[in-house]
Amino acid sequence: MFVPEGLYTKGCEARYQTKRLGVKHIMVSEGHPRYKSLTLRNKLVDGYEKGITSAHGLIAHGRGEAFDYLLGEQTSENALGATNVACAYLLTAHHPILSVNGNTAALASEEIAEFCAITDIPVEVNLFHRSAERVKRIADHLRSYGVANVLTGFDIIKLDHIASDRAKVDKQGIFKADVVFAPLEDGDRAQALTQLGKVVLTVDLNPLSRTAVTSTVTIVDEVTRAMKNLSGFAKHVEGQSDQDGLDTLKASFNNVQNLKASYVVMQERLRSLAL
Repeated sequence: MFVPEGLYTKGCEARYQTKRLGVKHIMVSEGHPRYKSLTLRNKLVDGYEKGITSAHGLIAHGRGEAFDYLLGEQTSENALGATNVACAYLLTAHHPILSVNGNTAALASEEIAEFCAITDIPVEVNLFHRSAERVKRIADHLRSYGVANVLTGFDIIKLDHIASDRAKVDKQGIFKADVVFAPLEDGDRAQALTQLGKVVLTVDLNPLSRTAVTSTVTIVDEVTRAMKNLSGFAKHVEGQSDQDGLDTLKASFNNVQNLKASYVVMQERLRSLAL
């Protein structure tokens, strides 16, 4: 299994300084045990103030953060393996797409820009709470971080089996894609995309969610850590022509076993705390 140099497992180093975070200008020491968590929360609050994230997205983040506590707020070996498999799918796809919602944009635009620069995979903005203004704000936000190819639904078509506005997709993006990478996805669309025969890759800290259960590959990890590790694997195989190796990696993966292993990681974490 590929393990990137300087594996992104934990949030930050303990450098005892202070920084201003987000629009509320909260002062916090980088040595604070909740520094990384507070930084991510402020990114979401900042995104909410800018009309990028929704109020519902703030609630969803809190739920995911609770599961990250059960992981010890670090990437498990199991999650890293799933990350490498997901990257293998993206690198061997005919028409891959990275589907981005408000939370993902607010939290991980810098990491998305790095990954897209390595892989040339396009990004499509796809939202549950959709408006033309919000789509534009997210697209502009992504571009400000250097994401060059952002689709916003200029040529829209509606997918079957999805009742919400997430059914609205770009013909040159999600509709055309054979592999859809959709971090922080909702269960209805993950299930619908798999029913349409697409490979669905996701990042979800909750291994019990419908998204986690119905996706082809579920990375049970925090999204910024996962994106950095995806970039690490993509750099590792960049310029190589080992198609067979990537195909073998995909064939060896079973998402049911992957999720069971994630349950065990959380179970062992709780057991160790109970001793």
